[in-house]
Amino acid sequence: MSPAKGRLGPHESAHLHVTGAARYVADDPGPSGTLWALPVPSPVAAGRIVNRDATSARALPGVHAVLFADDIPGDNLWGPIVHSEPLLADQRVHCMGQAVALVIAETEAAARAGVAAVVVDIASEEPILDIASAIAAGRFHTAPHIIERGDLPGAFAKANLVIEGELHSPAQDHFYLETQAALALPGEDGGWIIRSSTQHPTEIQKVVAATLGVPASRVVCEVPRLGGGFGGKESQASPYAAFAALGAHVTGRPCRCWLHRHQDMAWTGKRHPFMTKYRAAFDSSGTLIALDAQLYSDGGWSVDLSGPVMDRALFHANGPYYIENIRLMGRVCATNLPSNTAYRGFGGPQGALVVEDALSRAAETLDRDPTALRLHNLYGPAPRNTAPYGQEIKDNRLPRLAPALLESSDYPGRRRALALHNADQVWTRRGIGFQPVCFGISFTASLLNQAGALVLIYTDGSVQVNHGGTEMGQGLHTKIRAIAADGLGVPTTTVRLMTTATDKVPNTSATAASSGTDLNGAAVARACETLRERMRPVAADLLGGAPLDAIIFRDGSVHGPDGATVPFAQLATACWARQISLAATGFYATPGIAYDADTGRGRPFFYYAFGGAVAEVEVNGLTGEHRVQRIDILHDVGRSLAPDIDRGQVEGGFVQGMGWLTCEDPRIDDSGRPLTTGPSTYKIPAVGDIPLDFRVDLLPRAANEQVVGGSKAVGEPPFLLGISVVSALRDAIAAFGPGGVPVELALPATPESILRAIEHQREAGRAAAHAAR
Repeated sequence: MSPAKGRLGPHESAHLHVTGAARYVADDPGPSGTLWALPVPSPVAAGRIVNRDATSARALPGVHAVLFADDIPGDNLWGPIVHSEPLLADQRVHCMGQAVALVIAETEAAARAGVAAVVVDIASEEPILDIASAIAAGRFHTAPHIIERGDLPGAFAKANLVIEGELHSPAQDHFYLETQAALALPGEDGGWIIRSSTQHPTEIQKVVAATLGVPASRVVCEVPRLGGGFGGKESQASPYAAFAALGAHVTGRPCRCWLHRHQDMAWTGKRHPFMTKYRAAFDSSGTLIALDAQLYSDGGWSVDLSGPVMDRALFHANGPYYIENIRLMGRVCATNLPSNTAYRGFGGPQGALVVEDALSRAAETLDRDPTALRLHNLYGPAPRNTAPYGQEIKDNRLPRLAPALLESSDYPGRRRALALHNADQVWTRRGIGFQPVCFGISFTASLLNQAGALVLIYTDGSVQVNHGGTEMGQGLHTKIRAIAADGLGVPTTTVRLMTTATDKVPNTSATAASSGTDLNGAAVARACETLRERMRPVAADLLGGAPLDAIIFRDGSVHGPDGATVPFAQLATACWARQISLAATGFYATPGIAYDADTGRGRPFFYYAFGGAVAEVEVNGLTGEHRVQRIDILHDVGRSLAPDIDRGQVEGGFVQGMGWLTCEDPRIDDSGRPLTTGPSTYKIPAVGDIPLDFRVDLLPRAANEQVVGGSKAVGEPPFLLGISVVSALRDAIAAFGPGGVPVELALPATPESILRAIEHQREAGRAAAHAAR
């Protein structure tokens, strides 16, 4: 299959990345005299503060200040949705690592010494550390959110097969290369510049302004680039920017706050772990006719973004399948752990696992190919094309994508070959699995679906582009540069993307929800359109009076209908000479997004992205280790703006999703202390875990005319393709048993988990053999 058409070429900052010239916030030591801010973490997970004493710490050499909650000049409370999270704990602590005080010192070493010298006495209380305990104690952050349709009791009454399950999906650390970092620079007349490694510059601006008690116009947040984010810097960069700003405020000197890896992993939130109890009903043909599921997530100690994460989990709990009768209930639990937060997929992967678990267990019970069951239940033509919340699944690509992938991957032939292979093996088995994906694109909160841009043309024909999105390695700037170059008809080499800053583009939404290009790209395209139309009459004059509608901007020149051309730089100079503005803003707001949580109905998404993966694995029955032998992926990115970038996003998303489900395993002890705070104890996928045979194609002839350039979002949807590895693992594990026995595979599917699942199959085989005697 040929890749989608688009601009082939390197990442916009690739030459900076490979030479080490790219500058990140964590690389910036600040000007001479920059201080260091370091929070004092709570040593217990829950309790009441009875005493705080910084006398000894303040007396240490190099320590300039120690701040408590009552030293904050503005508001001590912040939060991305609900402003209920104290920057510095004042009366109670709610998780281990929660900031109780802030030390400002000359150096990091002095700050660490100051932290150790601060006395904080806490009357410890018994913490709640998991979902089951929170449910038992009635500890919740949110009320139930319910989505339902159809006749659930009637469907279960006529079902030929009912599957009941309890599914636990794991947490996952973001493990971005650049940890949380911020630098605060005092300016003149009460102004502030905050450089932050954040996905949400406006949130930083607002939190810092509120913390210092100044108007937002006094604070400028700059984001040069991020060394990765994955959602972990959508909200949780805010307190560290505020800490740096507080240090600068009390000393009058620049101040930075930069976490080491173990601090970052111990103090920041993870992907929400979920616990789901469900019942699924199937008829004699294998149609999933009913699903009743209760989803509970671990929100940690504060709300953060947990409500919307749960919403998206509910929106995706039916996966890419039509279910006529369905009831989904979701609720966020409150525990004494760091607040869990946004993570690539934003709850969608946790939701999708629910229906996939039900389909896998049904196929295993019936001793049928799970892929056949999945294909049978996919969204189809009307009336089987509406989501449980009422939105129509338009332009469904799965009826074309799934057969094409199964054919190109030779799924039927390989499945037969694996059966023959397994029959000859004693200690190893191979399995194959198929995973289709349907993922909704947009912020589900309609007000966040907006973006602005500022485009500047200079008289030499070069262009500067400002927009509200942040570049975190995902290639957003590369795509924006292509959009601007196309919009003005100039080479990409003449277009420069500027540092994202709130004084250029105000009131931005976070770069999240896979909508960075959709929103910011459309805003840039509109700004370029404004500039092009301003320049068109001047171009007509320079081209000898050519008709306005016949002028074409292309290849760094403007072209008339008679073949005459004028260089773009000459046109820019002529416009300046005629006093025509060469600066323009652009704005875009996604239309038609609306959802009513009270009724569980609406249109939370602008469109859907589709994909599919076929995974093949080999499992060792002695050790539980596995190896991904081959992956075939066909993914829908619309008409790709940058095929190389999109292919990389698909590959990276898949590997990260695979890691979540197979090897990444955050752990705490019985007191709530994190045990996995670095690569020595927390395993992310390494180069040795990458599939031996890794095949990725982009769906051809897939233009999405609703979005700039005909493209589709590609950040989050490929993450769900990693579920294909679980399907393949289940297939391989089932081959150790007699058939007809559901696989009991706990996630993440570590070697220990796989080995326990294999032993369960072996025990079933022994029982079947004994019964047959």
